[in-house]
Amino acid sequence: MPKKAKELGALEVKRLTEPGLHFVGGIAGLGLQVSPSGAKSWVLRAVIGNKRRKMGLGGFPDVPLARARLLAIEARDQIRNGVDPIDQKKARRRDLAASRAMDVTFRSCAEDYIAAHRGSWKNEKHEAQWSSTLENYAYPVIGDLWVRDVTLEHVLRILKPIWHTKTETASRLRGRIETVLDSATTMGLRTGLNPARWKGNLSTLLPAAKKIAKSTHFKAVPVPELPAFFQRLQGQDGVSARALEFLILTNVRSHNVRHASWSEIDLKTKTWLIPGEDAEGSKQRMKAGVSHRVPLSPAALQLLEKVGKTAGTDLIFPSPRKLAPLSDMALSKLMKDMEANGVPHGFRSTFRDWTVERTSFPREITERAMAHAVGDKTEAAYLRSDVFEKRRRLMDMWATYCTTKPQKEGKVVAIR
Repeated sequence: MPKKAKELGALEVKRLTEPGLHFVGGIAGLGLQVSPSGAKSWVLRAVIGNKRRKMGLGGFPDVPLARARLLAIEARDQIRNGVDPIDQKKARRRDLAASRAMDVTFRSCAEDYIAAHRGSWKNEKHEAQWSSTLENYAYPVIGDLWVRDVTLEHVLRILKPIWHTKTETASRLRGRIETVLDSATTMGLRTGLNPARWKGNLSTLLPAAKKIAKSTHFKAVPVPELPAFFQRLQGQDGVSARALEFLILTNVRSHNVRHASWSEIDLKTKTWLIPGEDAEGSKQRMKAGVSHRVPLSPAALQLLEKVGKTAGTDLIFPSPRKLAPLSDMALSKLMKDMEANGVPHGFRSTFRDWTVERTSFPREITERAMAHAVGDKTEAAYLRSDVFEKRRRLMDMWATYCTTKPQKEGKVVAIR
């Protein structure tokens, strides 16, 4: 045990200025370390586990003499009880650092998740929906809350106000919150049951979405009205009108038409090859992420010839102002301005109804034409071809029907 030094008073300690370690007495091994710069700090020398060690007790004068002696007494008591106060102090610091590392807000965790998965989502609209629903409904309640502290009460506070009035939005929002919390659990930022989980959790507190929300479908122009609408559409000016014409004639989704490029068109084979993903591989072009061949009818080819190429871009239907893809709302706005009885995506439903009512093509051909998966895995394994030539005949017939001139009485007469 170190020899006890002369016990110094507070004034004597204050006057210590010579660099070095000055023992102050009262407690064996307690000294004041004075640095060459004049800074002072308390040090306790002690034998811990047969090894002489130094333990810092804080700076002077923030830690006065009386407080330093109390800390030294506590440390020596711990040593006598078989506890290493230095290791214990380090452990507390590690625990504190670990706790601070878990101080991540729900908003931060959600933004990290969105950034990490942005490239795997089908389009910009999907990402925008993620961000907007969380921004509008979740962040006001739990955005600034530590993700580890989100509880069932918080989730119910978010969902209850919109569960019956905006059921579809609420259901998707619940799934997004559950996903963010799952990612936080995986990263070690929270533990325990996910409060946004549906089965065996929220299912006992909220009615199933499908029981309170009526199934809605995209409003579609009826089959008999299509030729008249198409004729009106041909009379409209602008890029949006030509893009909507092409959408109807090719029976594809709006996203694919708006991002269609001349490099995807093969005029010799009269084919449009839509890639599964964009050139950078960051966005899906097709819903399943698999490329899709579209046979181009004579009407579709005539339309492309009429549109022609735009200088400065490879896009077929670029926005006139930015030479970028048309906005998601461009085609919808056009139909609204035309007071049409439907929406752009509804033409796929019109096409399906037409194939059932007015053609004898098998369902498999129609499904392939719509780039849908056919049947189960066994059926798909036997039907490996994309039945392209049969689809070409189908699309030629469809284009002929679309461009049929309606009679004034409402009847339609096919152009032969």
